[in-house]
Amino acid sequence: MKLSNKVFSIGLAMGIAGTAVGFDDMPSHPREIQFEELVFEAPIASDFRHELDNGIPVFMASSHEFPLMTIRFSFKGGSYLEPEGKAGLAALTGQLIRSGGNSAFGPSEMDEEFDFLAANASASIGNTTSGASINSLTSNFDDAFAMFMDMVKTPRFDEDRLEVIRSQMLEGIKTRNDDGLQIAIREMGFLMWGMDHFEGRVATKESIESITIDDIRAFHKLIFNPSNLMISVTGDYEESEILAVLNNTMDSWEAGPIAGDVPVPTHSFEPGVYYYEKDQPQVQVLIGHRGIERDNPDAIDVSIMNDILGGSGFTSRITNSVRTREGLAYTAGSVMSNRVEYPGMFMSYFFTKTPTTAFATKLVFDEFDRIQMEAASTDEIEVMQNSAIETFPRTFESKGATMGLFISDERTGRASDHWQTYRDRVRSVNPDGVQRAANEYLHPKDAVILVVGPWEEIKAGNADSEADPERVVTMDAFFDGKATEIPQRDAESMKPKASTSKD
Repeated sequence: MKLSNKVFSIGLAMGIAGTAVGFDDMPSHPREIQFEELVFEAPIASDFRHELDNGIPVFMASSHEFPLMTIRFSFKGGSYLEPEGKAGLAALTGQLIRSGGNSAFGPSEMDEEFDFLAANASASIGNTTSGASINSLTSNFDDAFAMFMDMVKTPRFDEDRLEVIRSQMLEGIKTRNDDGLQIAIREMGFLMWGMDHFEGRVATKESIESITIDDIRAFHKLIFNPSNLMISVTGDYEESEILAVLNNTMDSWEAGPIAGDVPVPTHSFEPGVYYYEKDQPQVQVLIGHRGIERDNPDAIDVSIMNDILGGSGFTSRITNSVRTREGLAYTAGSVMSNRVEYPGMFMSYFFTKTPTTAFATKLVFDEFDRIQMEAASTDEIEVMQNSAIETFPRTFESKGATMGLFISDERTGRASDHWQTYRDRVRSVNPDGVQRAANEYLHPKDAVILVVGPWEEIKAGNADSEADPERVVTMDAFFDGKATEIPQRDAESMKPKASTSKD
């Protein structure tokens, strides 16, 4: 009886609900559900841009939901400015700006002061840009910002803290030959960019030990000065008040040198198979060549092409072939990274077992051939177009990210209407454009195949397995069976221990 009453009650409730929402109007299948079109207009940088009296651009977006505010400094300049023999200087300097104290406080005291103010300060130096930020309660902003400015302008660079950071970096250097993926990424950088270009350069024991406080002070002065600065402000503030504070603060900050331009790599790589001998059960394979510049007119066609090929996760062809259909790797795909000043890198990747390395490599090259020889289907292209368009608003999902994007765009000279026209350009991609992009910007015959693992086993492929003879593949299938051994490197110096070539 209780069960019957319960069923009756549920049925009655559903009937009432059905009457309320109108069951007669409900679609017979979820695919028939209609949604209102999402209307989103990309923000325009000029609407948020201001300029201080000394010409420093400031991008501002206020919000009053929480009594918090964030100021971010973005500086032109990064590790590409490291002097010869001083690799690691950028990383050391970036860490020490925040952790080494300022003119008023030592490292521990400065940490305590920021904690007392409930403020979070940071600083870092990247490859081409550097930054510092302060996040604080609006009520504590004046004190927190004064501490922050002292940290940025006159960092103490405490020598004891320097030695702590230096020792940590040296310990990390000792173990960098332990991980196969780290080796693969490093060696691909050497092959693509050369060991002297900042994209391929790595720190050594000698370079880290050679860095002095004077080196750090000079590097800081080279980058962290108003001549290289752009600012963003977000959070709970009054615009006129913050602009006044920034004008007063920047007026007393002496201008310094303008950071030089990012250098274009001059290294030329040799296509072919390269291997780094390492006894490990999982093999790392990277297949790469130079890519495109960010502002290439075909950049969106290339992006959609790469998404279809291997850049979109489980929906991509390489992932479906190598992982889903054959079960040879957990991770497989491709990426087309670009650079502003020069072409970036195209890279396909997968990690697999020793006997299946050659076969998986062939599958990837088959996908290169297929996307060049056959036009992509309209359905494939529409999936990638819809993904790009529907996720587009995420580009501006926070005010901080949006202001940072506008700073980057202005610094790198991106077209002012780039984001307003982006979705229309995505919609215009068609099968002919994708196939043309594949043929013009994919160069499998001129690529590097980099393999990290036990070479003799890898080279033999699956020849000794019970595989169908038509599915047997060895590494002899690539570049006429020729392979170049990458010499084992001393972890601390990166100097080769040996160098040989094998046919």
